[in-house]
Amino acid sequence: MASTLTRSSTATDRTGCLALSDTVWLSQSAYDQLQAELEHLKTAGREEAAQAIKTARAHGDLRENAEYDSAKEEQGKMEARIRQLDDMLQRAQVGKAPAGDVVSGGSVVTTVDADGDEETFLIGSREDRTTGLTVVSTDSPLGRALVGARVGDEVRYEAPAGTFTLKITGLRGLEERV
Repeated sequence: MASTLTRSSTATDRTGCLALSDTVWLSQSAYDQLQAELEHLKTAGREEAAQAIKTARAHGDLRENAEYDSAKEEQGKMEARIRQLDDMLQRAQVGKAPAGDVVSGGSVVTTVDADGDEETFLIGSREDRTTGLTVVSTDSPLGRALVGARVGDEVRYEAPAGTFTLKITGLRGLEERV
C-alpha cells in the first residue's frame, strides 16, 4: 500500500540550528579519488603553493605585488579544500548502497511527478557523479523527502519554488545496472 510522506524543507538540530548530515555516502572509487586528492594537496600542493609565494616575494614590495596576493589567495583556497576533504572523509560511509527497499544514501531512485515526467536521481554526494544521473544530496529538501521512503510511496517536499509531490517508481543500488 502506498503512503504519502511530507517532509520539512530544512533540517534542524534540537537547538534549532541548521543540521549537517553526520555521514556522507561515498562509493569506494569516489572515496579513493578524494583520498588521493587530499594526499596530493597536503604534499605536492603545499610545496607548490610555498614555492609560488617564495617566487612572488622575490619580486619586491609585497604591498603592491599582485602575484604575491594571488599566490596567498590560492594557498588559502587549497587549505580550505584540505579541511573540506578531511571532514568529508572522516564522516564518509564507504561502500555499496545498502540493500533493501528503503531509499538511503547510495540509492538510485526513479520518480514520477504529477505531470507524468519521470526522473532518476542518485541519493548521495556530488563526488559520486555518474553519467546520466542527477545527484541529490541527503541534506536537500528532495533528498530528505526521499530518504526512508519505499517504492510506491508518494513524497511531498517543500522547496523555494513551491511544494512538490513525487511518486517513487523504482529503487536500486548505484552499482546495479538496469
